[in-house]
Amino acid sequence: MNSETTNLIEKCRIIGVLDDGVASLSRTALAHLAQAQLVIGGTRALQLLAAQIDSAALQRDLTGALSQVPEWIRAAQGEHQRVVVLATGDPLCHGIAAYLASRLCIEAIEVLPNVSTLQLACARLGLPWQDMKFSSVHSKDAGDWVEGGEPSHGLYALLRDIRQHDRLAVLTSPTNTPDRIARMLVTEGLADDFEMAVAERLCQPEERIVSGMRISAAAQMPFADPNVVLLWRTALRPEPVLLGLPDARYQQRYPEKGLITKLEVRAVSLARMQLRASSVVWDIGAGSGSVGLEAARLCRQGHVYAIEKNVDDSAIVRSNRRALGISNHTLVHGKAPEGLQHWPDPDAVFIGGSGGELAALIGLILQRLKPEGWLVMNFVTLENLSTAVETLKSLGVAWDVLQLQASRSKPILHMNRMAAENPVWLVCAQKVTAPQAASREKSDD
Repeated sequence: MNSETTNLIEKCRIIGVLDDGVASLSRTALAHLAQAQLVIGGTRALQLLAAQIDSAALQRDLTGALSQVPEWIRAAQGEHQRVVVLATGDPLCHGIAAYLASRLCIEAIEVLPNVSTLQLACARLGLPWQDMKFSSVHSKDAGDWVEGGEPSHGLYALLRDIRQHDRLAVLTSPTNTPDRIARMLVTEGLADDFEMAVAERLCQPEERIVSGMRISAAAQMPFADPNVVLLWRTALRPEPVLLGLPDARYQQRYPEKGLITKLEVRAVSLARMQLRASSVVWDIGAGSGSVGLEAARLCRQGHVYAIEKNVDDSAIVRSNRRALGISNHTLVHGKAPEGLQHWPDPDAVFIGGSGGELAALIGLILQRLKPEGWLVMNFVTLENLSTAVETLKSLGVAWDVLQLQASRSKPILHMNRMAAENPVWLVCAQKVTAPQAASREKSDD
């Protein structure tokens, strides 16, 4: 829809409504509603304002039909009809307005906002909301949260926000309820870190505010819908270290303590992976989990998928994940490449162990790796180093090898000596598309 076209159409008015119906609307909003020839809204909004809608106007319920709404509006505007969409609270705060603007264009709509229900909940409790993180769990019902859940879960984004913020206001849904949110906090070991308040049925006669609840108590309580959840941290948390955690911070396997990518190697490996905040990372042969878990800390908006074939090491990874308070990390107990087909394409891959499937793994990873993505492998044996290099050569992939050998000071009587760690080879390869490769060759010339 171009600018000339939008100048000729009647703008679709998106009107924010609260549960007290008419009392929540301005004169301007009521006038637009009364003149509308097509009114779109959820079941409850249409019922609340039935008396204000012209009897000749067509009404469409958007419940379960959100994807059809843009076409309804587009068709009505093509007939030069006046259209109103009824939304809850502020339509631009986790509401329908942004969705419609992206599919119609901002010039085709006009937003008449109301007070957000999140603002109302804060007002009822006298809490300033300017520094709160606003979140929504209006997604498909995915059941209760399970530790190590994937981004597709309806509570995943909320848990990520909880890990990063001290005060949150949450728009719930009939399935993702306050008690389910509380049970997620219990599962993640955060029950003692937060308190919860629930604002039920705001602007309705049966409105109720329940404040200062312990998370463990809220996990067992039913709440009336609709509702809003407020969460606040009860104690200040230290700012987490993102890179360079000491080896001793990680639980490691006994009696073979030391089955871990050492700090120095870990730091260089993570640097070579070229991680971004939103990166999707694969960790193959997770061991104690150190590389993947630090990657998860760096990729706060991304996710790490890890696989480990040893059952004891898998348990250690889970223990380390919980101790570090990491939720954007999924661990599979198995042997790669089994199960990798279910993971999203990665931005970066780390191989710490291959279980004898190194050549096949390299081929699979380079197929799945996103353009410009990096594969980083750690080896301590000449045989695996040789296999990796020969495989990369056969695939025509650019690669490089870095040998790291660190020495650490250790006391000897009243003095200190340097004790060498085992040398480690880092083999790195970047997936470059044909046009990118040609461009680089040209620039080199």
